[in-house]
Amino acid sequence: QVQLAESGGGLVQAGGSLRLSCAVSGRTFSNYRMGWFRQAPGKEREFVAAISRTGGTTYYADSVKGRFTMSRVNAKNTEYLVYLQMNSLKPEDTAVYYCAASGEYGYSTVGNDYSYWGQGTQVTVSS
Repeated sequence: QVQLAESGGGLVQAGGSLRLSCAVSGRTFSNYRMGWFRQAPGKEREFVAAISRTGGTTYYADSVKGRFTMSRVNAKNTEYLVYLQMNSLKPEDTAVYYCAASGEYGYSTVGNDYSYWGQGTQVTVSS
C-alpha cells in the first residue's frame, strides 16, 4: 500500500509562487510514476504534471508549461518526496491540488491510470 500526503498550499497573490510537496510512503518509491492533478470548484479534475519512475521524463499541461516544475527526490528508503514548484501563479490556477501514484512505466496524463491519491491541498490565487 502507498500513502500520499500533500502540503504547501495556501493563499498567494497573482504573480507569486508556491511549492507543493507530496510525501510518499509505504512501498519502494522507484516503482511508481507520479502525477499532479487539480480540481477547481464546479470543474472536472484536470492533469497538471507528471514524472516518470526515474525522474528522467516530465510532462506538463499546456496551461502550466514554463511556469510549473515537477521533481522527485529520495528522502528515506520507504519515504520520498515529490514537488510541484509553481511560479507566476494566476487566478485560474486556484484549485485543490492532488498528487497521485501509479505502478506503470512512462507517464500518464489520465487520472484513471493512477491507483493511489492524496487528500489534496488548496491553492488560492488572488487577483
